[in-house]
Amino acid sequence: MRIQLAKPIGALLTAGLFALPTCLQAQPTAHYPTGLEGLKAATLPPPGVYLRDYNWFYYANQVNNSEGDKAVDQTAFIYAQAPRMIWITDVKVLDGYLGVDALWPFMYKDLKGVDHDFSAGDLFFEGTWSWHLKQWDLAVGAGAWAPTGEYGVWGTPNGGLVANPVLSGQGYWTEMLTAGATWYPDEEKKWSVSVLNRYEFNQEQKDTDITVGQAYTVEGGIGYAVAKGIDIGAIGYYQQKVTGDTGPVQNQTPGNRVAAVGPEISAFFPEIMLGISLRYAYEFMAVNRLQGNAVTLTITKRF
Repeated sequence: MRIQLAKPIGALLTAGLFALPTCLQAQPTAHYPTGLEGLKAATLPPPGVYLRDYNWFYYANQVNNSEGDKAVDQTAFIYAQAPRMIWITDVKVLDGYLGVDALWPFMYKDLKGVDHDFSAGDLFFEGTWSWHLKQWDLAVGAGAWAPTGEYGVWGTPNGGLVANPVLSGQGYWTEMLTAGATWYPDEEKKWSVSVLNRYEFNQEQKDTDITVGQAYTVEGGIGYAVAKGIDIGAIGYYQQKVTGDTGPVQNQTPGNRVAAVGPEISAFFPEIMLGISLRYAYEFMAVNRLQGNAVTLTITKRF
């Protein structure tokens, strides 16, 4: 399952990154990777069974410091392929449909001068509750990331342990709450404005005894239907670490954050019940983490 080149921890010291080893990850504060959703981010599909496949490409060439300025050059490439099964049932509670879904990511990470790896990430599962009103789509959810992915630790010079940043597993449970809305300002629903919020509560990490701080993520977009089934628009995301770490090695401080904007185009083909979306996000701000670019290709098939 995993391909890894083992290198001494001295490689990180040489790169000047050991003080912030988890900043080598594209999302060092959260299980949830930024930019998976964009236009109509808070709109869940009608009752049915769906397979949604996320293909997420991330490239960065710098790590920023606490002032948001480049601290060191670091090339990083990450590709995540994450199939997600979605079942929206016919069961309604207060006019909202109940649903369940599960996602299992597989990631390739290449951190130049440090290591590279292909491995399975942590499994995510949740329950959802969604509404489709005249001018609004609403959705809430509650789920958890399980520490099922490939995970390992590195020793530090002072005898502590930190998670290996190239492995896909985080080594801890995370509970995640989700809530969002999509608003259609016009009666024809050509325009859409969507906001989706996520909040993560992280538990103690295996082996390191570190409890990573809580994280908040918001994403969404403003779109316009240029033709039947075809939408274009602008998307964006923001993610921030809200609380500090606890434990023997506290290498992440509150304020770790990133923001991005970019375009998206999406299309739905009713004849084959298939949807495709492509979005690009440019990170114009990052603090205590990588700053780069993300491209997400999403394919959704209804059965």
